Amino acid sequence: MTTAPTPARSKHFSLPNMLTYGRVVAVPIVVALLYWPEKDWARWTALGVYAVAAITDFFDGYLARAWQQQSMMGRMLDPIADKLIVSACLLMLAADGAIAGWSLAAAVIILCREILVSGLREFLAGLRVSMPVSAVGKWKTTVQLLALGFLIAGPAGEKVLPGTELIGLTLLWISAILTIYSGWDYLKAGLKHVSED
Repeated sequence: MTTAPTPARSKHFSLPNMLTYGRVVAVPIVVALLYWPEKDWARWTALGVYAVAAITDFFDGYLARAWQQQSMMGRMLDPIADKLIVSACLLMLAADGAIAGWSLAAAVIILCREILVSGLREFLAGLRVSMPVSAVGKWKTTVQLLALGFLIAGPAGEKVLPGTELIGLTLLWISAILTIYSGWDYLKAGLKHVSED
Protein backbone atom coordinates (compact mmCIF):
# COMPACT_ATOMS: atom_id res chain seq x y z
CA MET A 1 0.00 0.00 0.00
CA THR A 2 1.53 3.30 -1.09
CA THR A 3 1.13 6.57 0.73
CA ALA A 4 0.00 9.62 -1.20
CA PRO A 5 2.64 12.36 -1.43
CA THR A 6 2.38 14.87 1.36
CA PRO A 7 2.25 18.55 0.35
CA ALA A 8 5.41 20.41 1.32
CA ARG A 9 3.56 22.79 3.61
CA SER A 10 1.90 20.03 5.62
CA LYS A 11 5.26 18.24 5.97
CA HIS A 12 6.46 21.15 8.09
CA PHE A 13 3.74 20.26 10.58
CA SER A 14 4.04 16.49 10.41
CA LEU A 15 4.31 14.61 13.71
CA PRO A 16 8.05 13.86 13.26
CA ASN A 17 8.77 17.57 12.70
CA MET A 18 6.54 18.57 15.63
CA LEU A 19 8.60 16.25 17.86
CA THR A 20 11.76 17.98 16.64
CA TYR A 21 10.23 21.42 17.31
CA GLY A 22 9.35 20.19 20.79
CA ARG A 23 12.99 19.27 21.40
CA VAL A 24 14.04 22.81 20.53
CA VAL A 25 11.39 24.25 22.88
CA ALA A 26 12.65 21.95 25.65
CA VAL A 27 16.07 23.65 25.63
CA PRO A 28 15.12 26.96 27.33
CA ILE A 29 12.83 25.07 29.74
CA VAL A 30 15.64 22.78 30.94
CA VAL A 31 18.05 25.73 31.14
CA ALA A 32 15.57 27.77 33.20
CA LEU A 33 15.03 24.88 35.63
CA LEU A 34 18.78 24.37 36.07
CA TYR A 35 19.05 27.96 37.35
CA TRP A 36 17.86 26.44 40.66
CA PRO A 37 20.21 23.43 40.90
CA GLU A 38 19.84 23.25 44.67
CA LYS A 39 16.08 22.62 44.41
CA ASP A 40 15.17 18.95 44.07
CA TRP A 41 11.88 19.75 42.31
CA ALA A 42 13.74 21.79 39.68
CA ARG A 43 16.22 18.98 39.04
CA TRP A 44 13.51 16.33 38.71
CA THR A 45 11.39 18.55 36.46
CA ALA A 46 14.42 19.35 34.30
CA LEU A 47 15.18 15.63 34.09
CA GLY A 48 11.58 14.90 33.07
CA VAL A 49 11.60 17.50 30.29
CA TYR A 50 15.06 16.38 29.18
CA ALA A 51 14.03 12.70 29.13
CA VAL A 52 10.99 13.42 26.94
CA ALA A 53 13.21 15.44 24.58
CA ALA A 54 15.79 12.64 24.44
CA ILE A 55 13.12 10.04 23.64
CA THR A 56 11.75 12.15 20.78
CA ASP A 57 15.29 12.17 19.33
CA PHE A 58 14.69 8.53 18.41
CA PHE A 59 11.05 8.71 17.42
CA ASP A 60 11.16 11.73 15.10
CA GLY A 61 13.60 10.09 12.69
CA TYR A 62 12.00 6.66 13.00
CA LEU A 63 8.48 7.94 12.31
CA ALA A 64 9.65 10.17 9.46
CA ARG A 65 11.13 7.13 7.70
CA ALA A 66 8.28 4.76 8.57
CA TRP A 67 5.58 7.19 7.40
CA GLN A 68 7.62 8.56 4.49
CA GLN A 69 7.37 12.05 5.97
CA GLN A 70 11.03 13.02 5.65
CA SER A 71 11.48 16.69 4.84
CA MET A 72 14.23 19.23 4.34
CA MET A 73 13.06 21.00 7.49
CA GLY A 74 13.45 17.81 9.52
CA ARG A 75 16.87 17.04 8.07
CA MET A 76 18.06 20.55 8.88
CA LEU A 77 16.53 20.93 12.34
CA ASP A 78 17.09 17.45 13.81
CA PRO A 79 20.88 17.70 14.28
CA ILE A 80 20.54 21.34 15.36
CA ALA A 81 18.04 20.38 18.08
CA ASP A 82 20.40 17.66 19.34
CA LYS A 83 23.36 20.01 19.53
CA LEU A 84 21.33 22.75 21.22
CA ILE A 85 20.11 20.58 24.09
CA VAL A 86 23.48 18.87 24.62
CA SER A 87 25.45 22.14 24.56
CA ALA A 88 22.99 23.97 26.81
CA CYS A 89 22.98 21.14 29.38
CA LEU A 90 26.78 20.89 29.40
CA LEU A 91 27.11 24.63 30.02
CA MET A 92 24.51 24.68 32.81
CA LEU A 93 25.99 21.59 34.50
CA ALA A 94 29.46 23.14 34.34
CA ALA A 95 28.06 26.36 35.83
CA ASP A 96 26.50 24.59 38.83
CA GLY A 97 29.59 22.43 39.46
CA ALA A 98 28.06 19.09 38.45
CA ILE A 99 30.81 18.96 35.82
CA ALA A 100 34.04 20.27 37.32
CA GLY A 101 37.78 19.66 37.49
CA TRP A 102 39.14 17.17 34.98
CA SER A 103 35.62 16.28 33.85
CA LEU A 104 35.40 19.70 32.20
CA ALA A 105 37.86 18.30 29.64
CA ALA A 106 35.27 15.68 28.64
CA ALA A 107 32.66 18.42 28.17
CA VAL A 108 35.08 20.49 26.06
CA ILE A 109 35.86 17.45 23.87
CA ILE A 110 32.16 16.86 23.27
CA LEU A 111 31.49 20.53 22.44
CA CYS A 112 34.49 20.76 20.10
CA ARG A 113 33.41 17.63 18.27
CA GLU A 114 29.90 19.04 17.76
CA ILE A 115 31.40 22.18 16.20
CA LEU A 116 33.80 20.11 14.08
CA VAL A 117 31.03 17.87 12.71
CA SER A 118 28.75 20.85 12.03
CA GLY A 119 31.51 22.53 10.04
CA LEU A 120 32.27 19.34 8.11
CA ARG A 121 28.60 18.78 7.31
CA GLU A 122 28.32 22.33 5.99
CA PHE A 123 31.48 21.89 3.89
CA LEU A 124 30.40 18.54 2.46
CA ALA A 125 26.87 19.78 1.81
CA GLY A 126 28.40 22.40 -0.49
CA LEU A 127 30.00 19.51 -2.41
CA ARG A 128 26.66 17.66 -2.40
CA VAL A 129 28.20 14.88 -0.32
CA SER A 130 26.14 13.34 2.46
CA MET A 131 27.72 12.29 5.75
CA PRO A 132 25.65 9.50 7.31
CA VAL A 133 25.76 8.91 11.06
CA SER A 134 28.11 6.04 11.93
CA ALA A 135 27.29 3.20 14.35
CA VAL A 136 29.86 4.63 16.80
CA GLY A 137 28.18 8.02 16.46
CA LYS A 138 24.85 6.49 17.48
CA TRP A 139 26.42 4.82 20.50
CA LYS A 140 28.09 8.10 21.40
CA THR A 141 24.74 9.89 21.30
CA THR A 142 23.06 7.25 23.48
CA VAL A 143 25.81 7.27 26.13
CA GLN A 144 25.94 11.07 26.04
CA LEU A 145 22.19 11.42 26.60
CA LEU A 146 22.33 8.96 29.52
CA ALA A 147 25.31 10.80 31.06
CA LEU A 148 23.53 14.14 30.95
CA GLY A 149 20.38 12.58 32.43
CA PHE A 150 22.27 11.30 35.47
CA LEU A 151 24.09 14.62 35.89
CA ILE A 152 20.86 16.62 35.63
CA ALA A 153 19.39 14.48 38.43
CA GLY A 154 22.59 15.23 40.39
CA PRO A 155 22.19 15.67 44.17
CA ALA A 156 18.46 14.95 43.93
CA GLY A 157 19.27 11.65 42.26
CA GLU A 158 21.84 10.80 44.94
CA LYS A 159 19.00 10.66 47.50
CA VAL A 160 17.32 7.93 45.45
CA LEU A 161 20.32 6.20 43.87
CA PRO A 162 23.67 6.78 45.62
CA GLY A 163 26.41 7.19 43.03
CA THR A 164 24.18 8.98 40.51
CA GLU A 165 26.72 11.73 39.90
CA LEU A 166 29.63 9.28 39.59
CA ILE A 167 27.65 7.24 37.04
CA GLY A 168 26.95 10.45 35.11
CA LEU A 169 30.61 11.52 35.06
CA THR A 170 31.79 8.03 34.09
CA LEU A 171 29.33 7.92 31.19
CA LEU A 172 30.43 11.44 30.21
CA TRP A 173 34.03 10.27 29.86
CA ILE A 174 32.97 7.19 27.88
CA SER A 175 30.98 9.52 25.65
CA ALA A 176 34.02 11.77 25.22
CA ILE A 177 36.16 8.79 24.13
CA LEU A 178 33.50 7.69 21.63
CA THR A 179 33.27 11.32 20.54
CA ILE A 180 36.98 11.41 19.63
CA TYR A 181 36.67 8.14 17.71
CA SER A 182 33.56 9.12 15.74
CA GLY A 183 34.84 12.68 15.22
CA TRP A 184 38.02 11.29 13.65
CA ASP A 185 35.90 9.24 11.23
CA TYR A 186 34.04 12.37 10.14
CA LEU A 187 37.29 14.34 9.85
CA LYS A 188 38.85 11.64 7.63
CA ALA A 189 35.78 11.77 5.38
CA GLY A 190 36.13 15.55 5.08
CA LEU A 191 39.87 15.45 4.45
CA LYS A 192 39.36 12.83 1.76
CA HIS A 193 37.26 15.28 -0.26
CA VAL A 194 39.72 18.13 0.40
CA SER A 195 42.60 16.01 -0.91
CA GLU A 196 40.65 15.32 -4.10
CA ASP A 197 40.68 19.06 -4.92
